[in-house]
Amino acid sequence: MVGCSSAGQQPSTEPQPTQQEQQAEQPSTQPETPAEPEKPATPENPELILATTTSTVDTGLLDVLVPMFEEKTGYVVKTVSVGTGQALKLGENGEADVLLVHAPESEKPLEEAGVVINRQLVMHNDFIIIGPPEDPAGVKGTTKAAEALKKIAEAGSLFISRGDESGTHKKELALWNEAGIDPRGNAWYQETGQGMGATINVANEKLGYTLTDRGTYLAQKKNIELEIVLEGDSPLLNIYHVMQVNPEKWPLVNAEGAKAFVEFMVDPEVQEIIRTYGVDKYGEPLFFPDAGKSVEELGG
Repeated sequence: MVGCSSAGQQPSTEPQPTQQEQQAEQPSTQPETPAEPEKPATPENPELILATTTSTVDTGLLDVLVPMFEEKTGYVVKTVSVGTGQALKLGENGEADVLLVHAPESEKPLEEAGVVINRQLVMHNDFIIIGPPEDPAGVKGTTKAAEALKKIAEAGSLFISRGDESGTHKKELALWNEAGIDPRGNAWYQETGQGMGATINVANEKLGYTLTDRGTYLAQKKNIELEIVLEGDSPLLNIYHVMQVNPEKWPLVNAEGAKAFVEFMVDPEVQEIIRTYGVDKYGEPLFFPDAGKSVEELGG
């Protein structure tokens, strides 16, 4: 009977799958590695020279935006941080490709002369006067910047100026002019010849007054004793534009890179970053985005 029970079962002649083949048939439990985002093609002329005011660097804004621009476009940005007057001079001499500055009255003649093109409104904040908590000149309570400067001059209180032909320095001189005072040559009036961050530090060490953009003040507020003693006067509006150096005037400038940077700065995604920049750290934004607006809408 044993022979009968095994007669109906013929041995299989089909080859059995190997262990490796069996494993290959099993669905993979490993998550697929996400594809890396495509990197932008390297531009033909990748180096881009950006001449900009010190406030965009001192506030840390460009530390966020420049790497983002480089990643999106493949350009490599060389940032030259100087006063606006020097930045405009670099553009006028064809020594920069694109400018980000904040002295509209000095920018307009260059635009009219064709030195710069594609000038776009980017953002604004405002200027403020800061000084010692004791406020020896009695500036607090004053609503006009020119009146505040008169009080500082009359009291002979120390005023620290950037003295560097920057946008901030130009604004300060305009306010002194409005007050009818030439401060230069007075012992209480001192110039640093440096950027905004350094000038605030000098004013803090000497317990003097100074004019600063709000963004740089907020970025340094925790490290200094100086307080805001005047704010909110309409002439203190601080407006930033971005613009290309005209390649028809200077054929060797990186026109494509400059155009890409201008477009980047007014892009809605970047404008949203500007709108929220500083809120998490300082409780308020350091700048307000303005792409697509006119200076008249801002009251400037």
